Amino acid sequence: MDQTQAHALRNLLQKLKLNGVIVSGLPNVRYLSGYTGSDATLWLSARVRLLFTDSRYTTQARAEAPDFQVIEYRRKAEEICQALKKRGVERAGFESGRLTHALYREYRRHLRGVKLTPLRQELERLRAKKSDSELQKIQRAGEIARQALTRVMPMLKPGVREREVALALEHLMKQLGAEQVPFPAIVASGRRGALPHGVASNKKLKAGELVTLDFGCSYRGYNSDQTLTLCLGEPSAKQKRIYEVVRQAQARAIAAIRPGASPRAVDARARDYIREQGFGEYFGHGLGHGVGLEVHEEPYLNSQAKGRLEAGMVVTVEPGIYIPGWGGVRIEDMVAVTATGARVLTQSSGPLRVCAI
Repeated sequence: MDQTQAHALRNLLQKLKLNGVIVSGLPNVRYLSGYTGSDATLWLSARVRLLFTDSRYTTQARAEAPDFQVIEYRRKAEEICQALKKRGVERAGFESGRLTHALYREYRRHLRGVKLTPLRQELERLRAKKSDSELQKIQRAGEIARQALTRVMPMLKPGVREREVALALEHLMKQLGAEQVPFPAIVASGRRGALPHGVASNKKLKAGELVTLDFGCSYRGYNSDQTLTLCLGEPSAKQKRIYEVVRQAQARAIAAIRPGASPRAVDARARDYIREQGFGEYFGHGLGHGVGLEVHEEPYLNSQAKGRLEAGMVVTVEPGIYIPGWGGVRIEDMVAVTATGARVLTQSSGPLRVCAI
């Protein structure tokens, strides 16, 4: 845990009047400790840093989280609670969105007399602003995804199945250095483009269809996420028009991104434009989300979002139009909030790409 993280945590504990927090969500565990294994719980107070895990991970935990006292457990909840009671904890926060109900009941049973305070998105908000190192990892993930796309483009021909394209894209991202693919690549062609999350099927690509590809990868724990829509052969006038509406909506939203901007206002810039062009009923989802240790994280760009954008945040901007029975268009780029505005990290936008057939 670096000084910035420690300072933010101390402020959070003081604000909520807590002795410390129980951290069980693995993205938050990794962010706050550096530990990358698949089982761990942290206890973080102003002065004490404990990492609880089982015998499979103790050696790894000591190597990756040298600032933490590593405690091996056999009976998870019981032994975590014993350690907290031993240290006189009276008020403990926990991640209400990540702790299972079963574990919460165990904590309640073993921590009688301790006030358990649910945290909602407070820890996730600590992760919203990226350091230079984090931003570099996100950019590297995006570059790996770009290189994979470049290699896949020649196979986008009539007769190729969506699933074949998705598998090739995922394989290439790993081959080029990605740790993993955090979500199944979306390849949605023709009428299936009306499905915002149309996971690749056995449908064959056809000439004249729009094809939407939504994909990303992880590099050293940090993710990328982007979407582009292209056409197999020459597009129709309707395809060109809808694509251009989405493209302009994205451009308007990106132009509104800067420190202090309201996420709601950024969402409205794209949403209002799509509505003005007559397609408002076909854009239902939020405009975007943060990207980092999770593909979807704080901050969110939608009509209910609160707070303000800050320099260092990374968000997606992904307007779309989805018309049942016809198809759809989505364009998604990752954007870094800078001191003076926005910097686009991916290259999904631009004129409609036409694949020769």
